[in-house]
Amino acid sequence: MVDVACVGAHPDDVEIGMGATIAGLVRRGLTVAIVDLTDGEPTPRGTRETRMREAALAAEILGAERVTLSQPNRYLFDTAEARTELAEVLRDLRPRTLFVPFAEDAHPDHTAAHAIAVAARFYAKFTKTQMRGEPHYPERVYQYMAVHRRLLREPSFVIDVTEDLPKKLEALAAYESQFQSNPANADVVGMLTEFARMWGALVRVEAGEPFYALEPIGIRAVEDLV
Repeated sequence: MVDVACVGAHPDDVEIGMGATIAGLVRRGLTVAIVDLTDGEPTPRGTRETRMREAALAAEILGAERVTLSQPNRYLFDTAEARTELAEVLRDLRPRTLFVPFAEDAHPDHTAAHAIAVAARFYAKFTKTQMRGEPHYPERVYQYMAVHRRLLREPSFVIDVTEDLPKKLEALAAYESQFQSNPANADVVGMLTEFARMWGALVRVEAGEPFYALEPIGIRAVEDLV
């Protein structure tokens, strides 16, 4: 069982979108699981063994556990099989809060991952089913931004990740085959650092990560806001 589950299409998606937030959650005592729908391979400069080793190290740096499902990279579709596989994991992990990819993107796997994750949240509560585990419905679902398309969308909230941004950058550095060794992606980590500074500036902190709610957000008191 975990407090929070974060779903991504590929290893490194979750770290790109909300790695610092995860580090902060863990630092404050919450338990977090990263669930990759695919193993991310093939890629131009990787192997499955390398990618799994890098993903395991990145999760360890952030303090999260990691689960890798069996869906195919590059051919990820919102199917009943994919929904069921993820729903069973959600029934096992039983998170209170679920983070899913942003719905709009140029990468078809990312848009499919969003649809799969939202549907799996619903599937996970089924009672009359052959799925393993007991019914469970994550109370809250939020989208994180890790997209290929150059998008700026007004977030529902921005988390102050000033203290935890270094952990995110350390976790991203674990993906050596995807970033440092890949000239096409060599500037990604620097770009993400600049984005974190931009989002932070919008809420008057040094670094931030944006999130997008699918449902209204309730707060107990206005002083809870930064």
